[in-house]
Amino acid sequence: MTEDPRRGEDEADRLVRMGQSPRNGREFLRKALWIGIWLVFLNSPCADLLSGDHSTAGTVGGWLGLAVFVGLYLALVSRNMGVKQFPPWLVNGLIAALGVLAAILGLTLGTDWLGLFVYVSVSCGLALPLRAAYWAIPATTALMAAVGAWVDVDEVSGLALLTLLIGFAMTSVSQLVRTTVELRRARATVARLAANEERLRLARDLHDLLGHSLSLITLKSELAGRMLPAHPDKAAQQVADIESVSRQALVDVRQAVSGYRRPRLAEELAGAQVALTAAGVTADLPAEPALDGVPEESESALAWALREAVTNVVRHSGARRCVVSLVRRQTLDGPVLELSVEDDGTGGVPGAAGAAAAGVVRGPGNGLTGLAERLQKVGGSLDAGRVGRTARGAGAAASAGSAGGGYRLAARVPAGGPEETAGGTGAAGDAVGSGA
Repeated sequence: MTEDPRRGEDEADRLVRMGQSPRNGREFLRKALWIGIWLVFLNSPCADLLSGDHSTAGTVGGWLGLAVFVGLYLALVSRNMGVKQFPPWLVNGLIAALGVLAAILGLTLGTDWLGLFVYVSVSCGLALPLRAAYWAIPATTALMAAVGAWVDVDEVSGLALLTLLIGFAMTSVSQLVRTTVELRRARATVARLAANEERLRLARDLHDLLGHSLSLITLKSELAGRMLPAHPDKAAQQVADIESVSRQALVDVRQAVSGYRRPRLAEELAGAQVALTAAGVTADLPAEPALDGVPEESESALAWALREAVTNVVRHSGARRCVVSLVRRQTLDGPVLELSVEDDGTGGVPGAAGAAAAGVVRGPGNGLTGLAERLQKVGGSLDAGRVGRTARGAGAAASAGSAGGGYRLAARVPAGGPEETAGGTGAAGDAVGSGA
């Protein structure tokens, strides 16, 4: 049975939100009730004023002093149990005022008023930092004992113990409130980071998906336009291909948005063959790759790398030949699977967006940046640049291509299994050199 996530949210809404201001009247009443319960210690001062043992001036002064004391206490406690708190200087001033009022009322009106020191101790435990509360609570207890000794109280020791214990208990409540507020802020931060990561994933996927598909659609549209006057049948075939590519692009975008898009290397190799052929580039691609022991995430990262590299070759390179090789190598860090895409073009698109095909690395573009992030997440790496400059490890393909120029992108991911070649040969590299 699946638990409804909204149930937990509804239960949380029904509870008093610790460390947050009330959102509505019901929450305000709940918090006011929780704070008001602790006003039970005011029964003795109220009973003393109602007894008639004091003069009229003493009674009026007592009610006025009690009202000011309770107002300061409620303002301090209610404010410092939320997210927005009083500044430290105001907190210290309010606690000092509470202590002075409690001492004055206790000295002038008698022993029934010593319970006010409990509220001073509670205020110290809730509103002060932990270190300050550790000495402020005993100081409040000592002041209460001194006032009690002055007015000759027999039960000072019991009241002093109560003041001390309640004050330190409130420090635990204060720590709980602070921890709750920090956890809520941390959860909000994690949610923002997750949202940013998801937006980055969508931007990466949409760039890779639409960049490849739209480039192919543009290319086939140009071919259809040139073929239409003389070869309408061939132009119709190109239009049919455009429809097929656009439908597949729509499916890919939907899968990417849903989070289920995980491209396969074999499918991307077939798509690369179609795209390169349509662009008039002679393609030399490996056969069905052997991916035994390669994690699915690593294969997906290589598939994205192949798509990005082929898209750049088609759009920007002006190449006549492109060689794709897939080689399993043994390195000091363990076995790796290396995908290499090398062309003999000269490029002609300035700026970062065309860096991968133009051979002039002026800064990472969106495609290369996203590709590097994908590979880094699976423990891989990316090398991209002119042949013979930043590309390395391609064997005969790199050495032959460096004589005629061109651009090479090499993506590596961790792979298991013995060292073996999964595709691509030295002869293919020689073909790149001759094609240049």
